[in-house]
Amino acid sequence: MLRTVNRVLIGIVGLVLVVVGGSVLAVGLGARPPSWWIHDGRHDVLLSDAERTKWQGHGWWWPAVLAALAVLVLLALWWLTAVLRRRRLAEILVDTGDGEGALLRGRALENVLAGDAAELDGVADARARLTGRRTAPESRVRLLLEPHVDPVIALHHLTARSLLHARNSAGLAALPSEVRMKAVKHRAERVS
Repeated sequence: MLRTVNRVLIGIVGLVLVVVGGSVLAVGLGARPPSWWIHDGRHDVLLSDAERTKWQGHGWWWPAVLAALAVLVLLALWWLTAVLRRRRLAEILVDTGDGEGALLRGRALENVLAGDAAELDGVADARARLTGRRTAPESRVRLLLEPHVDPVIALHHLTARSLLHARNSAGLAALPSEVRMKAVKHRAERVS
């Protein structure tokens, strides 16, 4: 979802900037501006003295401008942190019982969990991703099921075998998981 919103917002902002910048460039190079355009011609300034000082006498103008700019900056920072934030858990802290801890690579546990889930009967493909914190990881598992498999049985086998094995091997008290299942697309079978 975030990737789609990100692409749409970047596309809209880019389109607006290209249209405004291109039109300003065209007017600056001598193209005749339309009647509704904010500037009259090539030698017109961006903000005239009258436009710049029009609201100067009103006490609400500059606080409103600064508040709007502050909101825009906060939204831009929120968007930047959302884009740069790592979604995947890089490592898990495993309690070794001796007061020290060991670090387990998140990708290693993801690969083992996905491989173990893919071995279940009727599972065509499995993918796993770890999220959360390194002391309290969470997993997201996607299963691609064959048409003949009952999803309840596949979910029971996943929780009783694969997730339990991953939780025990990493020494975790709990491994909250979100499981998404999808059926394999197949052709209709002919009956004769």
